[in-house]
Amino acid sequence: MAKTIVLVHGAWVTPESWDTFRQPFDAAGYTVHAPAWPLVEGRTVAELNAQPPKELGQLTVGRIADHLQAYIEALPEQPILLGHSFGGLITQILLDRGVGIAGIALNPVPIGGLIPGLSALRAIAPVVLRFNGWNRPYKFTRQRFGKLFANAAPAALVDEAFARYVIPAPGKIFHQAAFWSGTRIKPQRRTQPLLITGGSVDRLVSPYLSRAAYRIQRRSPARTDYKHFDGRSHFLIAEPGWEEVARYALDWIERIVQPARASRRQPRDNVPALGAESLEMTGS
Repeated sequence: MAKTIVLVHGAWVTPESWDTFRQPFDAAGYTVHAPAWPLVEGRTVAELNAQPPKELGQLTVGRIADHLQAYIEALPEQPILLGHSFGGLITQILLDRGVGIAGIALNPVPIGGLIPGLSALRAIAPVVLRFNGWNRPYKFTRQRFGKLFANAAPAALVDEAFARYVIPAPGKIFHQAAFWSGTRIKPQRRTQPLLITGGSVDRLVSPYLSRAAYRIQRRSPARTDYKHFDGRSHFLIAEPGWEEVARYALDWIERIVQPARASRRQPRDNVPALGAESLEMTGS
């Protein structure tokens, strides 16, 4: 039984964004790791906001994936990967490389080949259309963070999160996502199970994009599942109701990943299902 989980944070936040969400996994006896992206690691939120490293703007998706792959390969066992936002994209890239035994992508930034909807285009336009934006970090204002990232969270929680772990994001990765540079995968070669989620009020990664990613990932011979969460924004890992999201992810691991891992060669048709009442789309 695999008992290691690696949490992959997204853009604009540090690993501290997982502090609440990880609690059920810690309580269930998993060894949970939450590594930082390169250039974020070893720096405080105050330092990153006051004077972000010059190289941060040019940080690429590939370099982040390479950094996390090296981290994972140094662990005693192959982990379950759980990523949010850009971390969900990177989780899928790592699975595509054969890293990790299973993956959960919470409201993931689109993999290469997906065309963002109007709401997503409006959200990323200020980032992508800046002069020399592919070389510069992009920092959320408190207002924009609350409007686009955490639009289902109360103001007090948005204030707390913004002060504790919101940081500038690399401009390069948004251009890569927009123009499918370094974000393509080949789902046909994925052998690990994958769960993708969407949130009904997510203004950065709309449910349309999450479902589109699911449809592409269904081409894999491995199990691919989708879960939709009503009333959840992009901040579903910390906003009110995060417990439901965490419980669902933990239940999926316990009922899908662990039995398959134990049997190793168990046929797909015999893998336990979560049931129609809780899993909208199941299988590939």
